[in-house]
Amino acid sequence: MTSQHMLITAGPTHEPIDAVRFLGNRSSGRMGSALATAAAACGWRVTLLMGPAPIVPTDTRISLIRFRTCSDLQALLREHVPKADVLVMAAAVADYRPKVDPAFFGGKFRRKSEKLVLELEPTPDLLAEVASTRRPDQMMVGFALEPRDELEASVRAKLERKKVDMVVGNPLETMDSESVEGMVLFKDGRIERPAEKLAKAAFAPWLLEKIEREAMARSTGIRH
Repeated sequence: MTSQHMLITAGPTHEPIDAVRFLGNRSSGRMGSALATAAAACGWRVTLLMGPAPIVPTDTRISLIRFRTCSDLQALLREHVPKADVLVMAAAVADYRPKVDPAFFGGKFRRKSEKLVLELEPTPDLLAEVASTRRPDQMMVGFALEPRDELEASVRAKLERKKVDMVVGNPLETMDSESVEGMVLFKDGRIERPAEKLAKAAFAPWLLEKIEREAMARSTGIRH
């Protein structure tokens, strides 16, 4: 795998309301950072697109590029996906962003006595966008964060909707947590889970082994 390139996205997006406020989420970037570290240690050429998260990998072999908004990440994906062999979309991209007059981005809303209504608009579906233009030899992995009792059904729906090869499903408690109880659903319907709850630093190499195995199967036609 040493000649192959893995592109990983991680962390949240911050969608601006004005110059000082934003709509965001609690994603820490731990999972994507841990996966980037594990992949670099295994010889992958790794590019990590990281949102505004405090946790970043220290491995100097990782090419780290920061983004802030969904639009920022969209531009970076369009630039870097064509050069990647594997894309892992672990970033927690906002589903909606404030629909705000750009003039406010240079200033701030002032407190008033009347109610303020904030209109939201949907963000682009970035994984579906890049998957629709993928090369036949590219592998793409999505992530899903869902309520525990809806997890498997939601992961199956996302796998079909996004047209990717694997989806990693995590319960809601995973966000901003040190540990994970993940599951992986493959395109052929297989499901794999770790034998126990794992720290994200331990889950990352477990997941990387599944990604490497699927990438090898795609290139050789042999599945172990």
